[in-house]
Amino acid sequence: MKKKRIAILGSTGSIGVNALKVIAAHPDRFEVVLLAAHNSVNLIRSQIRQYAPKFVAMASVHLPQLKKDHSRVKFFDAQRDLPELVSRADIDVVVIAMTGAAALEPFLAAVRAGKKVAPANKEALVMAGDILMEAARRSGSVIVPVDSEQSAIFQCLEGRNTQDLHQIHLTASGGALRCLPRMKHDQVSVKDILAHPRWKMGAKITVDSATLMNKGFEVIEAQRLFGVGVDKINVLIHPEAIIHSMVEFIDGSIIAQLGVTDMRLPIQYALTYPERLPMPLKRLDLVQLKALTFEAPDLKKFPSLKLAYAAARQAGTAPTVLNAADEIAVEAFLKGKIKFTGIHSVVERTLSKHVNVPRPGLLDIKYADGWARQKAQEIVERVS
Repeated sequence: MKKKRIAILGSTGSIGVNALKVIAAHPDRFEVVLLAAHNSVNLIRSQIRQYAPKFVAMASVHLPQLKKDHSRVKFFDAQRDLPELVSRADIDVVVIAMTGAAALEPFLAAVRAGKKVAPANKEALVMAGDILMEAARRSGSVIVPVDSEQSAIFQCLEGRNTQDLHQIHLTASGGALRCLPRMKHDQVSVKDILAHPRWKMGAKITVDSATLMNKGFEVIEAQRLFGVGVDKINVLIHPEAIIHSMVEFIDGSIIAQLGVTDMRLPIQYALTYPERLPMPLKRLDLVQLKALTFEAPDLKKFPSLKLAYAAARQAGTAPTVLNAADEIAVEAFLKGKIKFTGIHSVVERTLSKHVNVPRPGLLDIKYADGWARQKAQEIVERVS
């Protein structure tokens, strides 16, 4: 059996590390060809020794020493060379595990080259999902999402006609502030927000989980990935995080995807699709489940989710501005420049000043992204 040749962009983050664990568990199925990271030099050294990639991309400042220490590896500038690297004929699957808007160009290059793409990055699909999906249709690229919620929807919809779809139920744990009254949100600290009740994640995604902006991004992501109207995507707070998402059909039937909370499950599914392989994890014990509870999100308490729905309905460059302004606002909160509730305020004010481009090309999206970052930064500086 021919091994699948894998590129992992963001190999030193949590998704990248878990993807490598999946690969290590099936050495007869997978071969690592490319690893890309930013600044985690010690970890990338360890990954080079263990997985022997042909190519490694890192921030340029680290390249001279890495080249000296690993003479059998070809090194590249991660900021400049990723689009060309992921387009290589000796790469079959590209895992997009890097965060932020920087993932857009390599994601688009991989899709245009007809690769199977396994994205864990929300930003690229939020910014330019329509462009990415159209490029995939033209090239025959298969996009199998890695995020647990999008993977669940993908699995529930597999082989089914989307014309029979009534509604997607996108589940959310509720984040760090689910049980905290809205009147106290002004008082929460960065430490409070980063103490997620269920998972240890990066700072940006943990803050977005607390505002529910992360779930808003997933609404836009699902809209693009599955070609459905935003009004057919419903967010449900599900604190147990056992059901990763559900799909309801026009006859009233609901299909749900359940499983233990472990990112190796959706990662392995994306790498092996359309096959499934055994996974040596603790199984979900249905007998031990005491309850599966659901509640509607409070949009007054979490206005960022409402803002994301509005941007999704507006479409065009509005989601790009939403994403860029949120990145600036979250960074300002993490640095202590604004209060937690200021995140929503900065994003809302940036969106209110934006002149939407209804059918943007890639240049329009890049311009809107840059404009939104500058405008959001100006707003932060005025209020801080």
